[in-house]
Amino acid sequence: MEKHIVKITKVEPLTHDVNLIRVEKPEGYEFTPGQATEVGVNQKGWEDELRPFTFTSLNEEPFLEFNIKIYNDHDGVTKKIGTLKEGDELILHDVWGAIHYKDTGTFIAGGAGVTPFIAIFRQLEKDGKAKGNKLIFANKTEKDIIRKEDFERILGDDFINILDQEEIPKYDHGRIDADYLKKYITDLEQDFYICGPPPMIDSVQDNLKELGVEEGAFTVEL
Repeated sequence: MEKHIVKITKVEPLTHDVNLIRVEKPEGYEFTPGQATEVGVNQKGWEDELRPFTFTSLNEEPFLEFNIKIYNDHDGVTKKIGTLKEGDELILHDVWGAIHYKDTGTFIAGGAGVTPFIAIFRQLEKDGKAKGNKLIFANKTEKDIIRKEDFERILGDDFINILDQEEIPKYDHGRIDADYLKKYITDLEQDFYICGPPPMIDSVQDNLKELGVEEGAFTVEL
């Protein structure tokens, strides 16, 4: 298994529980927007505690970035990563991931499941191909919305937010179901990209099938 020790060059909070982590980019290390790698912390006892994180930078940039949700309620890898600072080191492994952009479509994400879509939309913006794509993003509250300003800039009115624990006039309230999807989806033959907790992914796929979407239209990442 490929292994690279890289130094952290930037740590920045993006939301109350999500940090941007920027690291050095190993020579020859390449990925496609939407892909991820297994990450460990280069400190004693943590080297083999690996977790998957998606690249949120673009492949052409001279660094790698991750947007990592920090879970402080248990003593795991993300809580440890939340204590790291510039100069600390991470361990990166092979590149992998099933989410990649095929064609114009609707992206549906739950919480931190949006991270594979960040680099995809950044690349689409750079290539002038973002128009026509849509992102439906489910979160608990407004403060949980990751990269809100970036998605607003890239997608405009095609960035749709739904919150299930907070009612705010400018956002939808509730959970994604077949009736909700019917409001925003008119083309059932487009591509659908889905990422989030497994129960949400299963539910969204069932909802889309109920509306008449074929199985082959789904690109899914857990």
